[in-house]
Amino acid sequence: MELRHLSAFVAVAEELHFGRAAKRLQMAQPPLSQQIRRLEKELGVQLFERNTRSVRLTGAGESFLQPVRTVLADLDTAVRAARAAGRGEHGRVTIGFAGASSHETLPLLTRAVRAAHPAIELAMKGQTYANVALDRVADGSLDLGFVRLPVTRPGVAHRVIAEEELVCALPSDHPLARLGSVPVAVLAEEPFVAFPANTGSTVRDAMVGACEAAGFNPRVVQEAPDSYTILALVAAGVGVTLTVTSVQHIQQNGLVYRPLSGPPVRLRAALAWRPDNPSAALRAVLAAAEEALPTPAGPAGEGTAAPHD
Repeated sequence: MELRHLSAFVAVAEELHFGRAAKRLQMAQPPLSQQIRRLEKELGVQLFERNTRSVRLTGAGESFLQPVRTVLADLDTAVRAARAAGRGEHGRVTIGFAGASSHETLPLLTRAVRAAHPAIELAMKGQTYANVALDRVADGSLDLGFVRLPVTRPGVAHRVIAEEELVCALPSDHPLARLGSVPVAVLAEEPFVAFPANTGSTVRDAMVGACEAAGFNPRVVQEAPDSYTILALVAAGVGVTLTVTSVQHIQQNGLVYRPLSGPPVRLRAALAWRPDNPSAALRAVLAAAEEALPTPAGPAGEGTAAPHD
């Protein structure tokens, strides 16, 4: 049984017309009819009932169709994997990400890579804060990192993929929850929940920077390693926090988000990598990322840069 006979069968089964099927396969109709007859002879069953006016599948043909489609689809996947390997687009790419803030962007990238390059293994390193990811990309222990601007490490390139803003997360029964927006200055006496200090969290850095710009240092009473835990503590009434818009998918009883008053405090998310990394798999992932995570238009996209010298 030849694959071309299976492809011919699927074409006729889908078109239910030998002329259209032949045109789709870019071949003449008589050879197509011969291939179907050979396939039927080899199987020992009739796949089509045909006369001068119509073509339709027999019961055997209907039973045969889906398994043949599966075989051809699996073959296509195998061919693409072999070709990818032949181009060097196979191997392992390590990716560092922070967790909740990559809730939308990370799945878009991984799905795109697995669809286009099934031979590439993605090794995901969670709870890798942005500055830590940047350090590990710079020292070569990560191939690709989800980071935030600024990117200042020598030899590291980056591309902006999203823009976020700081928002205030509050217990739902907090008096400030009644406001449409929250001035940062009114949080001066509030207890804060935050990422640990000196762990490379750009969200904590942005929170501290916003508070200092409003004239105070935040009083952090509880630290937690991820946004899910931080926001659970906020919902429990432990304190308030400043976080990013990308984590607002985290919804739970006792928790509300409010925008900040005044000019928005923006953070730009980016992918970072070393251009001198010889991995063909990394180049394939970066190409897939161009499609899955395009750079935003306008000011949000500013900041795409070549490596620093």
